[in-house]
Amino acid sequence: MKNALRPLLISGILVLVLLGLLIDRKPDAGTTDTLVMYCAAGIKAPVEEIAKAYEAEYGVQIQLEYGGSGTLLSRLQVASEGDLYLAADSSYIEIAREKGLVAESLSAARITPTLAVQKGNPKQLTAIESLLQEGIRVGLANPDAASVGKATQKMLTKSGEWSSLEARVQADGVFKPTVNDVANDVKLGTVDAGIVWDSTIRQYPELEAVPLPQADAFVKEVTVGILQASTNPTAALRFARFLTASDMGLPVFEKHGFEVVDGDVWAAKPEVVYFAGGVNRVAIEKTLAAFETREGIRINTVYNGCGILLGSIKGGERPDVYHTCDASFMNGVEELFGAADPVSKTDIMLLTQPGNPHGLNRLEDLVKPGIQVGLCNEDQSTLGYMTGAMLREKGIYDAVQKNVIVNTPTADLLVAQVTVGKLDAAVVYRANTLAVDDKAEVLRLPDDNANATQTYAVAQQTKYPHLLERLHEAIRSANSKAQFESSGFEYLEKKL
Repeated sequence: MKNALRPLLISGILVLVLLGLLIDRKPDAGTTDTLVMYCAAGIKAPVEEIAKAYEAEYGVQIQLEYGGSGTLLSRLQVASEGDLYLAADSSYIEIAREKGLVAESLSAARITPTLAVQKGNPKQLTAIESLLQEGIRVGLANPDAASVGKATQKMLTKSGEWSSLEARVQADGVFKPTVNDVANDVKLGTVDAGIVWDSTIRQYPELEAVPLPQADAFVKEVTVGILQASTNPTAALRFARFLTASDMGLPVFEKHGFEVVDGDVWAAKPEVVYFAGGVNRVAIEKTLAAFETREGIRINTVYNGCGILLGSIKGGERPDVYHTCDASFMNGVEELFGAADPVSKTDIMLLTQPGNPHGLNRLEDLVKPGIQVGLCNEDQSTLGYMTGAMLREKGIYDAVQKNVIVNTPTADLLVAQVTVGKLDAAVVYRANTLAVDDKAEVLRLPDDNANATQTYAVAQQTKYPHLLERLHEAIRSANSKAQFESSGFEYLEKKL
């Protein structure tokens, strides 16, 4: 009997173990069963195909709600729910940002207002003025509901043609709620012409495009935004990255007649390498951690002296981001990166024992006999390089070196040695001194050039330029600014 029950007992134990594993298993923050996406009607064809491919690959259903971009925006303001909002015109995303409805945004394609006529252009309509001829029926999208309607109104108001065309449309009927409604009216012959997106015409073999010269200044970007209301922004961002990836969603947009932008390469969990001068660590690590979690990515951060980092880059290493200790450490590698943004500044300070028993107030005082000095290594550190330059300019470099007993690649190591009494003085950044309390005295150097400017730059060859631009935005956020300032940095506002 015991032998007969044994297989049942073993099976029961296995079931309990498996149940325990399932209960203990934590869900991936980037996964969910369903995402709700509000999608401009004119973008339906590619988005529907991309959503089906994503569901097949990752098991996530994309629930699509269609309408005009303006109509959807109004709905979002009332409903305050959903995960993504794809507008045919990025201006709607900007409005949504201003209203606190959208956080991040990613671009997919460019579209241009274009005159649509039936194949062969039987009425020989070639310009806006030709639409005003007697007997010509015109269809337009509602400027308050559809992005193409808004773009048309702005374009023709600028050219002085709006009021006449608006009167013609009102006389013949009504403005349509979506771009597809206008295209269908032209296709069916209900109207002779309508203004739609160039990409819309490419999806209708029965239609022909008549380019409008006024439209060159009104090219718009199809843009997807992550809604603040999303309960799983990591999953929403993951689908948005798939939708706008150069090797996933964008070829589908292109197949459906859209002019696509340059997108990032697709990866379910991208990994980027972030080179950062050690002085930046205290100011950026919380921002990087929050960004990494929200985006569902991995940031491999390398903190070190900028002399070491610069040497690594010159030696062939290729980080995706280079966040310097000072702008001078971009010298020699500028061509590998985009424009370097000056993000912050920190002063170079003199750190001494509490009460400053040796009366050390200037760099010149470091030549006093018998004191023990710590400096950063010139070849490994921005601070060491800048300190050496100041000492040479004053003609005291060799004299100070006689008192130097410690050379380190980063200033935080010097701070530790001053606070435990092993050094009488060290040259450090202000940002290194916030936690010294009463264990040391921090003195401002009187030299005008005793400061360093930290810059952020993205590699030219990175696979994820748009991802890293969002990271740049995070570094430029109000929360990040507060982090820099509380860490002893002067935060530099971005130049427009």
